[in-house]
Amino acid sequence: MSKIKKILWAVAGLMMAIACSKMDDYKSKYTQGGPITYAGKMDSVQIFSGRNRVKVTGLFTSDPNIVKYRVFWNSRQDSVEVAVKRTAGVDTASLIVANLPEGVQSFEIRTYDNAGNSSVPVYMSASVYGDLYQSSLVNRGIADASYQKNDGSALITWADVNSDAGVLSMEVRYVDSDDVSHDTVVTSVPSKQTSSLPIYKLGSSLTYTTAYLPNPTAIDTFYLPFQPHSVKADVTAIYLSNAGPNFTGTYGLNDGRFGTLNAPWITNTGAMNKGSGSTAYGGYEHASWQSQGVLTWETWGNTPVVDGKIYQVTSSSLPAGSYTVSFKYYSEIQQNSSMYCVAAAGASGIPSVADLSTALGSVALFNGANVGTTSPNVTETKSFNFTLTSPQVVSIGYLGNLVGNGNPGQYVQVQYIQLIQN
Repeated sequence: MSKIKKILWAVAGLMMAIACSKMDDYKSKYTQGGPITYAGKMDSVQIFSGRNRVKVTGLFTSDPNIVKYRVFWNSRQDSVEVAVKRTAGVDTASLIVANLPEGVQSFEIRTYDNAGNSSVPVYMSASVYGDLYQSSLVNRGIADASYQKNDGSALITWADVNSDAGVLSMEVRYVDSDDVSHDTVVTSVPSKQTSSLPIYKLGSSLTYTTAYLPNPTAIDTFYLPFQPHSVKADVTAIYLSNAGPNFTGTYGLNDGRFGTLNAPWITNTGAMNKGSGSTAYGGYEHASWQSQGVLTWETWGNTPVVDGKIYQVTSSSLPAGSYTVSFKYYSEIQQNSSMYCVAAAGASGIPSVADLSTALGSVALFNGANVGTTSPNVTETKSFNFTLTSPQVVSIGYLGNLVGNGNPGQYVQVQYIQLIQN
């Protein structure tokens, strides 16, 4: 071997010796007292979201010497420790971490053996839900709720929701026609969902709430306050009587055609434009050529209606909610005449034309301005809405003024009136 090669081999050997010496120094610095030992870590760790809390689960599968585990959060400023008693098989960890702030929270999980050794950390994060999430929720919408005459049920058509909206179910409370209370939980279907409430009590309202699950594995369900919802129905038969078709009345003296409507209709003096004094009558007509009795005013013979009122008071208080009054009428009217269908709060009757603005709601059959020289043979169905913020009785009826104008005169015939709860 040449002299140069011998020198090179000597230098290489020296460098290897120096490197080994530094490695030994490093090992000596960090392994004083023996080699580092780690406890077996928790396996299959999962964290489930909840209301200001989470649930931590995991498995102990390998290390039989584990005696406890600790969960850290809030940048390791908070933690909880749980003792573990290992068995010969696989053991399960389950822990609720409560009183957490809303938002995404990070967690660190470590196990410890009987020698005090710690496992390598397991890091996990999960969403925590609270008041902010609750405030963002709304009850699932009801597209329609209607009373079904064929079977006496109420049919709810639910508004569609997104499949990821978290709507879990709807709970509906109602009273049936036997006054028995029902509490029904309906599992949510995102679209085209309907629910039927058997033997529903006509005229009553239902209440309902919606349950939300923030995500599919969350441990807490969020509920909204119960809110009322009306069921659309024709409630005429509950609150009004003698409402047509075929009104009933009593003929006037020596008159086989015109008369006064039977109770509970109230007819004021201005509406009794036939007869005179104590024998005055008006507001009802039934003749042999008609197939039904009608609520009517007729002014042949120059017998005007002056501030006429025909009304009745609902038989009991209407629940708070929205209502529609609908009716069908037939008329031949000239200018300067007016007639309105009106709903007014309370049992004291309906207002005069001059005070119409005080009514809950009204609609004009005709009011002079919308009548030409003559409006012959008009058949129409009209309606108006009103809303009650609290239960109360309501006066519903007709008021108006019809001029006489000799012969031919004017007439109007109301064939029926309906009260619809919306």
